Amino acid sequence: MNLSHRGKVRDVYDAGEGRLLMVTSDRISAFDVVMREPIPQKGRVLTAMTVYWLDQVRDIVPNHLISTDPPPEATAELGPDLAGRIMLVHRADMIAIECIVRGYVSGSAWKEYRQSGTIHGIAVPSGLEESAKLPEPLFTPSTKADIGQHDENISPDEAAKLVGDDVYQQARAISLAVYQRAADQAAERGIIVADTKFELGWIDGRLALCDEVLTPDSSRFWDVETWKPGSTPPSFDKQPLRDWLEASGWDKSPPPPFLPYNVVRATRDRYRESYERVTGFALDDWPGVTA
Repeated sequence: MNLSHRGKVRDVYDAGEGRLLMVTSDRISAFDVVMREPIPQKGRVLTAMTVYWLDQVRDIVPNHLISTDPPPEATAELGPDLAGRIMLVHRADMIAIECIVRGYVSGSAWKEYRQSGTIHGIAVPSGLEESAKLPEPLFTPSTKADIGQHDENISPDEAAKLVGDDVYQQARAISLAVYQRAADQAAERGIIVADTKFELGWIDGRLALCDEVLTPDSSRFWDVETWKPGSTPPSFDKQPLRDWLEASGWDKSPPPPFLPYNVVRATRDRYRESYERVTGFALDDWPGVTA
């Protein structure tokens, strides 16, 4: 199989007949640098969560997933360790914006809000604290940067100019509906979905949900018990890794430092907990099944 793209986490292969094979590795990056050590089971967590959410929102938006069964030719060429970490998908014509939804003021949104009182150029109420819940979720798109560069936050008007107003409105409606469904379901399990990023593309004339969906790598999940406006709650993601790197004295340039076992283990456990808390399923029961 021909490798089409290798990202920081995913390897994408051309599977022929308008299909792609997405293989999610255990690689992990921090501060735009891929670490030497993998995080065991991370690829299975990201794949399992994506498949879970694609099923939960299929009544809102179609998606690109064909199957999670490894094709025989893929197993022969890429090795046996594919179960639970692959998605065979339809190739899509991706739209040129990242579809971000924010329910809380955090990250780059908090930085802009402190400076200008806006989020992606959108006026929001004054007096909000860091991590505060917004009056309503906001669709806050960004550009899609080239490899090695960073996405840039843009205003709704700028996004509409990039993709056209009709596509923008469709993307906005889909993204907000999916976010609200996920936020409501996660809240029942004591989890806050602070913000998340979606990828949308055209398949058979319809906008479809593609790539990873509502994973710890694409979303900010908080435990409602640790959330308090005015501070930054710990996230169900690579926070143990980030914290250790920040304290290590590393200058955030390649090569990265070697990670101690306790950091790898803590990060592994954090990803695993995110899947099991959000979905209610045990990761040990997930190998991947036909969609």
